[in-house]
Amino acid sequence: MAILDVTDQNFAKETSEGLVLADFWAPWCGPCKMIAPVLEDLDKELGEKVQIVKLNVDENQETAAKFGVMSIPTLLLFKDGNVVDQVVGFRPKEALVDLVNKHA
Repeated sequence: MAILDVTDQNFAKETSEGLVLADFWAPWCGPCKMIAPVLEDLDKELGEKVQIVKLNVDENQETAAKFGVMSIPTLLLFKDGNVVDQVVGFRPKEALVDLVNKHA
């Protein structure tokens, strides 16, 4: 699967089925830039287990507010539309693989 860019309008639909890792980010955020290639590697490795979506918090403030995102990057792991885990800040790929596998 490919990483999807989502918006306030389609976020609920794109996180409603299966395992979805949502990256709340912004273009000016240094740690967000650091985690982007980690998420690409994760997608290559675990793409059949988890869909990764990215939400730009500057352009989609409604969804960020709904989930109480105060710091970025924030990663929310959804399972069938419900948040089952959360990570704030940069994490190495191994930690994210463990996070996904814990809920897969």
